[in-house]
Amino acid sequence: MSFIKSKEDIVCVSAVRTPFGKFGGSMKDIDVYELGAIAMRNAMAKISLDPALIDEVWWGNGDTSSTKDPFTPVVARQTMLKAGISPETPSITYDQACTSALSTVKYGALSIKLGEAQIVMTGGSTSFSMVPFLLRNIRWEGKKHSSFLVEDPIIPLGYKDYAPVAVDSGNVAMEYGVSRQEQDELALASHVKYGQAWERGFFKSEMEPLEITQKDKKGKVLSAKVLDKDEQFRPDISMENLARLKPIFDNPTCTAGNAPGMNDGAAAQIITTREHAEKLGLPILYTLVGISAIALQPRIMPVSPAFAIKKCLDDAKLTIDDMKVIEINEAFACVPLVSLKLLANERFLKSDYKAMVKEASAQAILDHDSAHYLKLKEKLNPNGSAIAVGHPNTASGARLMMTAAYHLRETGGGYAACAICGGLTQGAGAIIWVE
Repeated sequence: MSFIKSKEDIVCVSAVRTPFGKFGGSMKDIDVYELGAIAMRNAMAKISLDPALIDEVWWGNGDTSSTKDPFTPVVARQTMLKAGISPETPSITYDQACTSALSTVKYGALSIKLGEAQIVMTGGSTSFSMVPFLLRNIRWEGKKHSSFLVEDPIIPLGYKDYAPVAVDSGNVAMEYGVSRQEQDELALASHVKYGQAWERGFFKSEMEPLEITQKDKKGKVLSAKVLDKDEQFRPDISMENLARLKPIFDNPTCTAGNAPGMNDGAAAQIITTREHAEKLGLPILYTLVGISAIALQPRIMPVSPAFAIKKCLDDAKLTIDDMKVIEINEAFACVPLVSLKLLANERFLKSDYKAMVKEASAQAILDHDSAHYLKLKEKLNPNGSAIAVGHPNTASGARLMMTAAYHLRETGGGYAACAICGGLTQGAGAIIWVE
């Protein structure tokens, strides 16, 4: 289906990210404010945009413990100031777990539609490496030094009142008939496709190389390292090595090999209207056709990208087969696979969205069309995804959108569906179009 352009369309005029570092890797000492500021500065520099023209900033960040100021750090404010954006610019730090950076586009677009802004900086940043250890419950009572209990807030990754996200995801994978082997195969494919994309220079469009100053333990500068490849990528991965890994936290299928790491990184996208972009002579990377934010019962996280995409398709009156590319974040390998099974189910696609939400909340299992499922898998994450790229969680939603857009630009344009799951079964989706 062809897209009819309008001067009121929300468009992205610049999209760029840092390399994504591995946990404790080359980027471990970069402050999360500066990490985000690097992406913001690069996004403005990419199109020679005067920072004074940014009217509003929506910035994803889900973990304030990693900041210098963990109590009310105003991450968006401190990041935009470091990036050189005017102090008079309003900013919002937005936390919707992993869906944050995609959802910042939604709320930035609403500000534009309301006439509150013309150009909005969106995106997000995460530093897992900067997360400190915790000492709880010692403020109001004396403790002997030997009685301190030190807690690591990211082990296990999840929520105290719920099962770890790996456990829920592994169980949902089994319910939907997604085997451990299929998940390992997707993980292998993610690394292979990433390696092929990097070799042909694909990521040069979205990733700005990062110069990192290396110091010794006394702070003396030793050398400068240029990072131009995501550190999560493993070129020597094999099915044999993946098969040897044990599941995480005794879940049925999710392992460290078919899941992403805990990564550091930032991604930024600048949005405006088509009319304003053309007035300023700014390049248009993609047009936002539809965008959604959804939520379901907390234990069924892998289904949420499918529901986010379905809502976008319904709103835009498009079909999943109109999509040239499907980008679904590999929070675990089972997430895109479970979601594709839903998107290959005729009843799911044709039924009322709210009716399907009720079925999902009741943990209903839907059959799928195997041939359609395989057809959709051919469109999935053509340049690899989080298992190979990395998953700095509140930056990943923006990364999905820009990767899809640059792929469409490379392959002749068209539609892409992008979606990401978030903690306790939130989801965000978008449909974009590249001319």
